[in-house]
Amino acid sequence: MKSICFYFQIHQPFRLKTYRFFDIGNDHYYYDDFANDDIITRIAQRSYLPANEMLLDMIRSNGKKFKVAFSISGTALEQLEQYVPEFIDSMKELADTGCVEFLSETYAHSLSSLVDPEEFISQVKAHDEKIYQLFGQKPRVFRNTELIYDDDIAVMVASMGFKGAITDGAKHILGWKSPNYLYKSAAAPKLRLLLKNSKLSDDIAFRFSNPEWAAYPLTADKYIDWIASLPEEEMLVNLFMNYETFGELQPRESGIFDFMRALPRFAEQRGITFMTPSEVVSKMKPVSELSVMHPISWADEARDTSAWMGNILQEEAVNKLYCLAERIRLIEDRRIRQDWNYLQASDHFYYMSTKHSSDGSVHSHYSPYDSPYAAFTNYMNVLSDFMIRVREQFPEEIENEELNALLLTIRNQEKEIEELNREVEMMRNNIVKDTTGDFVPKVEEKVEGEVEKPAPAAKKVAVKKPAAKKAPAKKKASKK
Repeated sequence: MKSICFYFQIHQPFRLKTYRFFDIGNDHYYYDDFANDDIITRIAQRSYLPANEMLLDMIRSNGKKFKVAFSISGTALEQLEQYVPEFIDSMKELADTGCVEFLSETYAHSLSSLVDPEEFISQVKAHDEKIYQLFGQKPRVFRNTELIYDDDIAVMVASMGFKGAITDGAKHILGWKSPNYLYKSAAAPKLRLLLKNSKLSDDIAFRFSNPEWAAYPLTADKYIDWIASLPEEEMLVNLFMNYETFGELQPRESGIFDFMRALPRFAEQRGITFMTPSEVVSKMKPVSELSVMHPISWADEARDTSAWMGNILQEEAVNKLYCLAERIRLIEDRRIRQDWNYLQASDHFYYMSTKHSSDGSVHSHYSPYDSPYAAFTNYMNVLSDFMIRVREQFPEEIENEELNALLLTIRNQEKEIEELNREVEMMRNNIVKDTTGDFVPKVEEKVEGEVEKPAPAAKKVAVKKPAAKKAPAKKKASKK
């Protein structure tokens, strides 16, 4: 029996306002609040809210057999809480059905997995805390920013306890293999991998309303027939796309909502079910290992990370930003930590891309810049002011060696505290209260309860011998 695994991505960055050179050192607020409010409110009204209503109806009308997953960045959640709180309420209603799973990702939708493992782990934890706070779920499957993945990332993800990860079924990685199976990581064998079927996903996300497409118009029965006609042994079809697909990228007038509503009925007729990523991980067996030596993503034909780190502008911006990481980890200023998160959003670096991408329009759709160079200039002006604020708390006079020594001291203290906590726990396990309320070693309790056994008695004598030797020595000293 074949299964479809739907996953939808929701992300919105905090867009930067026009920030000029002369603002550096004078203006510490970087964001275009009007644009952020306008864009996310408009998208929520056209896409997020009606799509949530559609999914809720699909779940209820199909006996909870229809299931989906969401990955929502922390920055998107913040904006939705602030500008469209009714979306959070509707998402909670979806979560209460038990048919919606929330995936883990980086809080800021950042590139930290490529440049700063410590920041990466910190952001994942912050994101999952936010998801639990809002929706009461603890994510068990991980989805990285822009589906970025490689073996090193797999090891970090597995170390955080995730059972599965989602990435792209890149052709240069799969070779002759199909994305329509569950795989496992070669670097972390316990980590299961769900791979995006790019062709079938893009048929909905990009080609659905294109009249020049050979398969236009796409109907639900035709689409399900495509899936049913896949080789019998290919039991899993992962359909991953942006949530803006419904109502924004594919307008309501295109029939996209009617198409989705009809899918479960035709799927049931062909014996096709719907599963969440966690269900796939727990119920299916991986067919083989997959090794990814170099980072992959969903973007462009190359399926690499060059859309965000492919030119000198992007490299300069990323390096300048993350050179502050060690200092910022020592800063408790809430505003600085907040700006640090917002400035890491991958969108800022994508706007600097000089590549031509046939499917990059999804990311540049709301770019406020006329060119990549304008995006770079504006971002670097903001970053320059941010660096000034960081240096005010940790001046440049603190050399790297001194900073590293300070960090090493802090980490050593943390390790020492952990060690002491372990020792305390061991002592607690070896000490109990007697009937008078005093603490006594467990070994003495054992001796009292098993006096007839010789071994415990030997232990009791061994404990008293040192005290017996010391007593005479004290008496001699007093006679002198």
